Amino acid sequence: MIPRSSSKPYTPLTPAGLGAALAGRVPAPGSRVGLLGGSFNPAHDGHLEISREALRRLDLDSVWWLVSPQNPLKSTVGMAPLDERLATARAAAEDPRILPTGLETALGTAYTADTLLALTRLLPKVRFVWLMGADNLIQVHNWQNWQQIFNTVAVAVFDRPSYSFRALSGRAALSFARYRLNEASARRLAEERPPAWVFIRCRLNPQSATDIRATSDG
Repeated sequence: MIPRSSSKPYTPLTPAGLGAALAGRVPAPGSRVGLLGGSFNPAHDGHLEISREALRRLDLDSVWWLVSPQNPLKSTVGMAPLDERLATARAAAEDPRILPTGLETALGTAYTADTLLALTRLLPKVRFVWLMGADNLIQVHNWQNWQQIFNTVAVAVFDRPSYSFRALSGRAALSFARYRLNEASARRLAEERPPAWVFIRCRLNPQSATDIRATSDG
């Protein structure tokens, strides 16, 4: 269990520093940007599919992959170095609208709630949407300051095989049930004032990074 201490201050980034972290692709005011966090150990077709689905269903301009320095809920055993994970993410991101980044390293944030708070302060006119799979909605209440995530940006949850029932009957879904949008309204999610979230039913690739590592190790 991650201690629920207050969010720590993030590292101030100059415009030049932010531009470097985003490979020069700083979004214009009003841009709609999806954020997909994770270890990307390694990046795989599942990450690509959820990103493309988000671009299409949410009418986003781009999706940023936030390659985590170290997920606080995951073991360091078997975790590839950050530079290696960034490299595989860049190789896997076939769509030019998908941008793998080391933003959390640049910001000095370890928790999603802190990262989102930092980004919305740095880019207050950008419309951010946090992207996650249904499996993460089941256990997001274990994340540090998890309610702050829903109160900071809009959230899009993508169905994954066998997870939908548990996800929609879980603590987070029930806590924010009144703020759930109809799936038909997904294209306007980025314009909604948080808290606002949508559950998108789609057939995503069940592939996972854990499976890839197990296969490659075997």
